[in-house]
Amino acid sequence: MRGVIMYGPGDVRVEDRPDPTIQQPTDAIVRLTATCVCGSDLWGYRGINDPTDPQPMGHEYCGVVEAVGEDVRDISVGDFVVGGFYASCNACAHCRAGFPNGCVQHQWYDGCQAELLRVPLADGTLVATPGQPDEALVPSLLTLSDVMATGWHAAVMAGVRPGGTAVVVGDGAVGLCGVLAASQLGADRVIAMSRHASRQEVARRFGATDIVEERGDEGVARIRELTAGVGADAVLECVGTGDAMNQAIACARPGAMVGFVGVPHGVELPIGRMFSRNVGVRGGMATVRTYLPDLMERVWSGRINPGLVFDLTLGLEDAAEGYRAMDERRAIKALLRP
Repeated sequence: MRGVIMYGPGDVRVEDRPDPTIQQPTDAIVRLTATCVCGSDLWGYRGINDPTDPQPMGHEYCGVVEAVGEDVRDISVGDFVVGGFYASCNACAHCRAGFPNGCVQHQWYDGCQAELLRVPLADGTLVATPGQPDEALVPSLLTLSDVMATGWHAAVMAGVRPGGTAVVVGDGAVGLCGVLAASQLGADRVIAMSRHASRQEVARRFGATDIVEERGDEGVARIRELTAGVGADAVLECVGTGDAMNQAIACARPGAMVGFVGVPHGVELPIGRMFSRNVGVRGGMATVRTYLPDLMERVWSGRINPGLVFDLTLGLEDAAEGYRAMDERRAIKALLRP
C-alpha cells in the first residue's frame, strides 16, 4: 500500500509500505475512504516535535472494513466505519466512565494517512454508520475521528450550557468545531476569536454570533466589552500555546471553566490569577469514542455539517502539499483521498 512518512521537519513523503494484516483476533483491516492532515501533525513538520526516525503519519480516518479477526463481533466486513484517533476497548472501568483515553488497552495506530489501516480493539474502537454514506457525508464523518469530537470535548469540559456565553480561542479546524459544539450545546452567544476571513465565514456558518479579531490584552478587552464587563461563562482553548491559554483564562468570568484541548507547548498556568478569580481549567485528549454515537447521529441526520472545515482536497500522493498548505495557512484542513 501507499502511505505517508515524515522524515523530519518539512520532509513528508509518500512511499510503499507493507499492507497491514490481522495480528490479533480483535483486529480489523479498514480500506480508507478518506484521511487528513491534522494541526497537531504540524508540530513535527515545523520541527517543534522533531521525529528521531522516519514516522508513519496520520490518526484520522473513515472507510470500509475489509477483514476482521475471529473475536470481532460487532463490526462486519463491508461496514462503513469511523474510529477515534486511538484504539480503546470501550469496556474497562475508564472507558465505561467516559474516558477511553485512559483505557487499560489504549493503543496508537501505525499511520492513518495510507490506503489501509489495522485497527486494534475493533469492537471497542469502531462505530459503523447506519448504512453506506453518500459521498457528501464523507468529510463530516471523517471529522468525527478527531476534530469534531475534540471541539465537542472542549465545549463539554468548559461546561457550555444553554443560554450562556462561550468564547472560542483558536480558529483552526478544532476551534471551528468548538464553535459548532458550543452552538449545538445551546450557548446563546458564541464568540469566535479569529483574524482570518475564510475561517470567520465558517465560524459564522457554525453558529458564531460574534467575531473578535484582536489578540492578547486587546482581545481580552474586546471580550469584556461584548459581555458588559462580565467575561465568558465558558471558554474553549483550542490552540495549545501559552499565549492562547493565558488569553482563554483572562476571558473567563469568575467561577467559569476553561476547556482545553490544544496539545500543550510551553504552557504554564497562572495559578495565582486562577485562584483569585475561581477560574478552573479542565480538558485534555478528547474522549472520542464517548461522543461518536451522538455525533454520528447528528451528521447522519443533517443537523451538523462539520466537514466544512475541509477547504482543500488532495489525493494521497499529494500529501506533502496538504502539509505545506496548512503550514502556510492557505488551508484550514486538508482532506486526503487514498
